[in-house]
Amino acid sequence: MMIHYSLSKLRTKQVTFHQVFAASDSKTLEELKDLSSKRRAIQESMDESSSITDAIAREMSGGLTSRLERDIQKLEHYLPLLENLVWEVTLILSNPPMPRLISELKLRWTSSLTSSPILHSKCFKYYQINDLRFEYGMVLFLYSTLLRANGIENLPKDLALSATLLRKAAGVYQYLAQQILPALNTAKATERPPESISSVSSVMSLVCLAEAQAATARKAEEKGNSVSLLAKLHCGVRDLLDEASGILHSAKKECKNISSHLADFIGTAQVLHNLKSHKYLAESLQNEGKIGVAIGVLHRAIKDVGKNSPKDDSWRAVYKHLIQETVELKRKYEHENEFVWHQRIPIPDDLPSPESVKLVSAISYQSNRVEQRLHFKT
Repeated sequence: MMIHYSLSKLRTKQVTFHQVFAASDSKTLEELKDLSSKRRAIQESMDESSSITDAIAREMSGGLTSRLERDIQKLEHYLPLLENLVWEVTLILSNPPMPRLISELKLRWTSSLTSSPILHSKCFKYYQINDLRFEYGMVLFLYSTLLRANGIENLPKDLALSATLLRKAAGVYQYLAQQILPALNTAKATERPPESISSVSSVMSLVCLAEAQAATARKAEEKGNSVSLLAKLHCGVRDLLDEASGILHSAKKECKNISSHLADFIGTAQVLHNLKSHKYLAESLQNEGKIGVAIGVLHRAIKDVGKNSPKDDSWRAVYKHLIQETVELKRKYEHENEFVWHQRIPIPDDLPSPESVKLVSAISYQSNRVEQRLHFKT
């Protein structure tokens, strides 16, 4: 992806599982305490309140130097235990005492996708849904978000690793959208964060796949692959973003507080990759001696960009640079055609469009639930 969109950190309030659920044996109590401890480590990392030094944190993680990777590791240690708790509680949910206990959980999370995540200075808006599936969903969303951030962070260093991490993130978002969040619709809540809506996770899954394909396209550019292939790859990115944009439009009807920044990012990236695909198609046509057709393709692409400019300053700089680059290529071809080729420029209806190729797919998320029976006092 030629531009980047970073999600802000999710924050949560403390939950002490072993004080909410009354364990009836030592093994259950031990697992509940372990859950509370691992969750507290995640919470402190997200709100940067941990007193542990970087050196000690590195040693505790087995030598991981990246804070982002250490946060991912913490989630990977917490998720198997949380999945087991969700599983066990679901089995006995029909027992009268259990709904009462769950109501005492007070599961509270902020959102990274709302238009106003902060009420005022250093005061975050928290959403509360007293359902363990809400906790599971928010933790998985945080996990996929950090995987995506790690993928983007690795872009300059290792494009193959970056694409793999982004495909992995897409798989977690996909799992959320298809397996976890639909069941949460039955939970009672006055207001929901976008992260708890299935369609929003579907959007983020497609965004991750588009970013993974963009990394693949950049790798192909570095390897010197044909401009014909590059045109198809960038067109594939555009098509993935087109699909994401359509789902996001529907998601806004279900959750009206989604930040417009996400839609602006997707729209801007669509324009950029569409322009890239047309630019490479024009170069391919010029290589075949069809310079008149190439000029027509570039003219149409520039016209389709329109006058809308991204709101983000860094995106606007990329946007303007690519448009200028395409305009200059068109002028070069027009000059060459005027003095050498004298080819006719076809009407828009007779111009070819880039073909789309999608080479990436999501890496499916596999639950690593710790299978241990939990026993509670009733």
